[in-house]
Amino acid sequence: MAVSTAVAVTACSKGGEATTTADGVRLVTADQLTTCTHLPYAPFQSEKNGKVVGFDVDMIDLVAEEIGVKQQIVDKSFETIKTGADLNAGVCDVAAAGMTITDERKKHLDFSVPYFDADQALLARKGVAAKSLGDVKSKKLKLGSQSSTTGEETAHGKGLDPQSFESSDAELNGLRTGQVDVIIQDYPVVANWLKDPANAAKFKLVGTVATGEHYGFAVKKGGNPKLLASIDKAITRSKKDGTYKKLYEQWIGPMPEGADAR
Repeated sequence: MAVSTAVAVTACSKGGEATTTADGVRLVTADQLTTCTHLPYAPFQSEKNGKVVGFDVDMIDLVAEEIGVKQQIVDKSFETIKTGADLNAGVCDVAAAGMTITDERKKHLDFSVPYFDADQALLARKGVAAKSLGDVKSKKLKLGSQSSTTGEETAHGKGLDPQSFESSDAELNGLRTGQVDVIIQDYPVVANWLKDPANAAKFKLVGTVATGEHYGFAVKKGGNPKLLASIDKAITRSKKDGTYKKLYEQWIGPMPEGADAR
């Protein structure tokens, strides 16, 4: 299904000057759609056998196919992705990082139609008694979060000051090493962690926080309407022709009823 093998790099790929396709889509590098993401964030994007794979990767491959190019992935800080700094600097054409659409982020980015719905989840070491953020606060447990994320913002909104970790893997390691007692993270990421028997033996999903979040892909604010239209078209088409459902079940799991209706 993917039209390219996505490879993580740390800077904008060489291979051609900035260009505009026949359909009016602006690309920072000719003949490729350059994607900024933040690794790892399975099941949306992570490295496996030297390749970057995941739900977001396959969805953006559909966009690349739509405009007749291949995808190339750039690993960047989530902070510079969500603020639009990477897109403004011409590092990439699109941001795809399991990113929730928020009013604050809309000030800096143009978002696609939503492509995924998610809530937050609380993961604890087995034996830690906490079912909610309220429990974490009242029992004075140590909470961890991934920096610059809506999970961290949710914790702050409940009057908590979690220890901030740069990546999801660092956050999980903080739980593993006892730096924190509980972590807050997007539910599908936690569910993916618990597929690993080693994690399931040590950690437990103790609660969910209903936030009603919607993920979106993003392009430069006011800078690439044709690409945004192509992204929306690819998402919409995939939901109609069954591709979305197939990818969802491949990477996430059984698709809830109505999940593809947006």
